[in-house]
Amino acid sequence: MRSHRFTKPYNWKNYKFGIVALVGILSIFGILVVGSAKESLQNKQILGVVIGLAAMIIVSLIDYMWIINFYWVLYILSIIMLTAVKLFGENVNGATRWIKVGFIQFQPSELAKILLIIFFAKFLMEHEEDINDKFTLLKYAVLAGIPLVLILIEPNLSTTICTALMICLMIYVAGLSYKFIGTILIILIPVAVIFLSIVVQPDQKLLKDYQQKRILAFIEPEKYESDEAYQQKNSVMAIGSGQLTGKGLDNNTTTSVKNGNFILEPQTDFIFAIIGEELGFVGGCIIIALLLLIVIQCILVGIRSQDLAGRIICCGVGGLIGIQSFINIGVATKILPNTGVPLPFVSYGLTSLVSLYIGIGLVLNVGLQPKKYQ
Repeated sequence: MRSHRFTKPYNWKNYKFGIVALVGILSIFGILVVGSAKESLQNKQILGVVIGLAAMIIVSLIDYMWIINFYWVLYILSIIMLTAVKLFGENVNGATRWIKVGFIQFQPSELAKILLIIFFAKFLMEHEEDINDKFTLLKYAVLAGIPLVLILIEPNLSTTICTALMICLMIYVAGLSYKFIGTILIILIPVAVIFLSIVVQPDQKLLKDYQQKRILAFIEPEKYESDEAYQQKNSVMAIGSGQLTGKGLDNNTTTSVKNGNFILEPQTDFIFAIIGEELGFVGGCIIIALLLLIVIQCILVGIRSQDLAGRIICCGVGGLIGIQSFINIGVATKILPNTGVPLPFVSYGLTSLVSLYIGIGLVLNVGLQPKKYQ
C-alpha cells in the first residue's frame, strides 16, 4: 500500500512543465492587458502572479493524497468562510462578496471552489462503488447545496452557476449513470423554461432587479441598449474594432472602450473586450488557445491518474477553468447574458488568480505520482 506522506521523492521527468509554461504565458498576457485596462492595478496583478506561482510550486510538491485526508476540515473551512462573508463581509455595489482581514481583502467564494474540488474528490472516491445509490446522491446534493446557497445569497449568481456546473462535472467523471443524468435533464429542462418564463415577469420575486434586467437585456438588447445592454454592446463593438491584429497594447485613443464610461470593469468581467480591441482577432485566438490547451492538459493528467480522486481533481480544475472562460468570453461577445466571472489567469483579481494557481499545483502533483500503487 502507498503511504500518504506530506511529501516524498518524485521523478522530475513527470513534472508537467508544459502546463506551467502555458499558465505562465497566459499570466503574462494578463499582466499586460490589466495594465492597459487600468495601469494602477498592474503591480498588484504582478504580485498576484508571483504569490500564485509560489503557491503552485509548494502545492505541487505536497502529496495530494495527504491533502485530501483533511477533506472534512477543508469543507468546513469553506462553509465558515462563506458564512463569514454574510456576517462580516464588505458590501461593494450591492453585493457582499469580500472579507477584509487586516490589510488583506479576499473573495472566499473563489478559494471555496478549489477547496470543494478537493473535498468532493475524496468524497466521491470514498463512494466509488455506490455512486449511483440514492442515499449517496442525496448526501452529495446536500453537501453541494450548502455552499451553493451561501454563495447565492451574497448575492453572486454567476459564481453559483459556475460552481454548480463544476460540481456536476465532478460527479459525472466519478461515474454517474446516464440513466440518472437523463432523468435529471427531463426534470430540469421544463423547470428551467418555467423559471425563465417567471423571472421575466414585472413582479417576479425570484431574482434581484438587476439580475432580471440582465436577462431582459439579453432577450431584448435594443430596448435596453442605453442601460443594461450598454456594456455588452460596447464590448462587441470594441472587439470588432480590433480587426485582425488590434490597435496595440496601451492604446489610449478617445474611442477606446476603456475610456469614458463604455464598460465599468474593463480589468475584470470585460477584460476580453480589451484583448479584442488591442490584440485583435489574432490575440483573442491566442488567449482562447492557451486556455483550451490548459484545460486539455488537465484532463490528460487526470486520465493518466492512478486513482479516482486524482482524476476528479484534474477534471474539476480543468472544468472550472473551461467553464469560467466560456462564461467570461460569452458575456464579452454577447453570447450569454451579462454576468460577472473572471477570465482565468487574465482578469484582475488576486483571490481568483492565486486560487487557480493552487488548483494547477494540485494537478501537477497528480501528474507527479506513479501510475500504479507501489
